[in-house]
Amino acid sequence: MMKRFSYIFFIILLFASYLAAQNQDNRFRVVGDSLVGKNINGESVHEVYGHVIITQGGVKITCNKAVQFIARNEAELIGNVVATQDSVIIKTEHGFYYGDTKTSFSNYGVFLTDGHFNLTAKNGYYYFDEKRSYFYENVNLKDSVSSMFARKLTYFNNENKAIAVGSVQVNDTSSTIFADSLIHFRKTKETYAFNNIRIYDPANHLAIFGNKLEDTGKNNYSIITGNPFLVRLDTTSTGKLDTLMISSKIMESYNDSVKKMIVTDSVKIVRGTFASVNGQTFYYQKGDKIETYKRESDLVQPVIWNDETQMAGDSINIYLKKNSLEWLEVKSNASIITQNKDSLSRFDQMSGKNIKMFFDKDGLKRSEVTGNVLSIYYMFEDNEPNGLLKSSAERTKIYFKNSSVNDVHLYGKPVSEYHPENKVKGKEKDFTIPTFRIYSNKPTKENLLLKRKDILSYLIKDAQYYAGKLNSKK
Repeated sequence: MMKRFSYIFFIILLFASYLAAQNQDNRFRVVGDSLVGKNINGESVHEVYGHVIITQGGVKITCNKAVQFIARNEAELIGNVVATQDSVIIKTEHGFYYGDTKTSFSNYGVFLTDGHFNLTAKNGYYYFDEKRSYFYENVNLKDSVSSMFARKLTYFNNENKAIAVGSVQVNDTSSTIFADSLIHFRKTKETYAFNNIRIYDPANHLAIFGNKLEDTGKNNYSIITGNPFLVRLDTTSTGKLDTLMISSKIMESYNDSVKKMIVTDSVKIVRGTFASVNGQTFYYQKGDKIETYKRESDLVQPVIWNDETQMAGDSINIYLKKNSLEWLEVKSNASIITQNKDSLSRFDQMSGKNIKMFFDKDGLKRSEVTGNVLSIYYMFEDNEPNGLLKSSAERTKIYFKNSSVNDVHLYGKPVSEYHPENKVKGKEKDFTIPTFRIYSNKPTKENLLLKRKDILSYLIKDAQYYAGKLNSKK
C-alpha cells in the first residue's frame, strides 16, 4: 500500500513539475534601463523604462516603456513598439502583449510586414504561435503588384492566405475588384470573391458584375457566376459613344494571348441597334470579334437583330472594325428576315446554308448567300406596294441602298416568280420560307437593366472613385 501511495505521489510531483515548467515557458522576460515596482489595486506591477526588450521563445519586442502586470503575464507597450518573430515585423506606437497566448494587440494604428507585403490598419491582433493576424478598420494589404482594402482582414502567414470582409477592394496593374468578401492566396494569385462583385478594367472601358468570382491567378483563367453582367463603353468610328451589355449565367475569362471571354447559358447581348439571344458567345476583348453558337442542348438557334433585320443560324460570327460593325457571317441553317418599316405585315426573307452581310457607316450594303438559297422580297414602285418576287438559286448577291434592296443577282439554276400585288395584299402570311419564324424575345438595354438598378448606382459611384484617382495623379 505504501509503495502504491509513493508511486502516485511521485507521479503528482512530476505532473506539478511539468506544469511549473510549462508556466515558466509561458512567461515573458523584460529588461530595460530602469525598473519601478508598484502595487496597483492589489496587483504587482513593474514599470520598465528605456531600451525595453521583451522576449518569449522566438518572440522579441522592443519599446520605450513597458508596464508589466506580473500575475496576468501581460504588458502594456508604449512608444516605438516593434515586435518580431522570424521574418515578421510589427510596429505601433502603443500596444499590448499577452504572454499566456503569445498575442499582441494595438488600437493605435498597426503596421505588419514579412518582407513580401505590408499590412496596415487602425486596430490589429497578431497570434505568434499561429502566425496569424487579424486587423480591422481601414485595413490595407499591399505587395509589389497589388493592394487590398477592407474593413476586416485575417492573414495566415504560413499559407500566404488573406480573408477580407466588408467593402473589399483589390487593385492591380490592370483592374480593380470590389466585393463583400474575398479570399486571396498571395503566392499563387488565386482569388475567390463573393457577393456584389464589380470588376473594372479601365484601359478597355470594361466592367463586369456578379455574385461569385473564382480567379486562378497564374493560369490566367477566371469564372464569374451569380447573374454575371458585362458593360463596355465603346466609341464608334463616327465618334458616337456606344455601350455593349452582355448578361448570362456563366462568364469565363481567358487572359491569354487572345484575351477572350466565353459567355454561356441564357446569353443576351445589346449594343446600339444590335441585339442577340443565344446559348453561348465568345467575346474577344480586343473588341474585333463576337462569335455565337448553338450548343447540343439548346432548343433554338442563336438569333441576332440589327435594326429591323432578324438573323438566325447554328453559329453567327460578328466582325467589328474600330468598334463598328464591318461584316457578319451566319453559318448552317441560316435565315434573314426583315420587317418593312411602312408595311409591318410584310417581311423580306432569305434562307440558305451560309449568309454573309457587309456594312458601312450608312448600314447594310451587300449580302451573299450560298447553298439552297430561298428568298422572298416585296416590291415597291414610287413607295407603293407592287407585289413580291420569290426566288431560288444555289447562291445569290443582294445589294442595298438606304437599307432597302436595290439589286439581286442569282447564280446556279436560278428560278424566279413574280406575284402581283392583287395576289399578295392581305395574304402576306401565305408567302413565307420554310424556316420563317419571328422571335419576340429581343433584348433591350432597358429590360437588361430592369432588375439591375444597383449596377447603375455602382457605375456612378465607382466612376466618381476613378475620377478622384485620375485627378490625384495629375
